[in-house]
Amino acid sequence: MDRTDLPPRLTRLTFHGPLSEARAARIVTRLARTGPATVLDIGCGWGELMLRVLEATPGATGLGIDLNAEDIARGRANAVARGLAGRVEFVVGSAAGTPRGPADLVLCLGASHALSDETPPKHTAAALHALRERVAPGGRVLLGEGFWQRPPTPAELAGMWPDARADEYHDLAALVALAVEAGFRPAWIESADSGEWEEFESGYLSDTEEWLAAHRDHPLADETRARADRHRASWLDGYRGVLGLAYLTLVPVD
Repeated sequence: MDRTDLPPRLTRLTFHGPLSEARAARIVTRLARTGPATVLDIGCGWGELMLRVLEATPGATGLGIDLNAEDIARGRANAVARGLAGRVEFVVGSAAGTPRGPADLVLCLGASHALSDETPPKHTAAALHALRERVAPGGRVLLGEGFWQRPPTPAELAGMWPDARADEYHDLAALVALAVEAGFRPAWIESADSGEWEEFESGYLSDTEEWLAAHRDHPLADETRARADRHRASWLDGYRGVLGLAYLTLVPVD
C-alpha cells in the first residue's frame, strides 16, 4: 500500500485549530496594523495564519518551524500558489532552542509544548518566557493556548486523552496572569466558541470518516476506525464544553 491508498490528511481544515474565518480575519487585521517586518510561526503546521498576515503586510517576511514534514510541504505549496514563496521559509525542525528571532510578530498557536520540556501545566509559563525572548521590542505575540473553561469532572477526565488530569491546564484568568508575569501586557483576550470547536473537530475527522465509509474491508480499516472513534469520543464524552482555546495578543513590556 502506498500513501494514496490511505485516507487524505486534514484536507477539510483551513486552520489546524478551532479558528473561524471571521475571527482569523479580525486577528490578521489587528496584527497587520502593527506593521511587522518579520513573522516567526512556532509549530506552524502549514502556516495558514502566517501566510494571511504576509498577504496583509506587503514586504514582510515569514519563517515557519514545525516537525511535521507533510504539513511543511503543504505550507510551501500554499505559499507558491499565493505568490509568497519569496517572502516565507518553511523549516522542518524543533522550535526549542532555535536561534531564529527575535521577530516583530511571533505566532504560537497550540504549540507551547514545542518551547518547553516541562510537564503541563508548567510548560505554559516556560513557553511564555521563551516567547518573550523571541519577540522584538514593540512587537506582538499571538498565543493560542488551552485552558479549562470550568473544572472537569472525573467522568469527563476519564473520557479525554489517556492520563488527563484536572491540573493539566489553567483557567483563563490564571493563563493571562502567567502572560503578565512573563513580561507581557494582554492587548486582546478572546477564545474559540462552540461553533469553532465543532467545525474543527468535524473537519479533523471528516476525511477519515468518508474514507472509512468507502473502504469498510480495507486492511487498515479496523485500526483507522478505532482511532477515529477514540478521538470523537474524547471530544464528545470528554473535553467538549470543558477545554477552551484562548487567543491572546500580547505586547512585550519594555
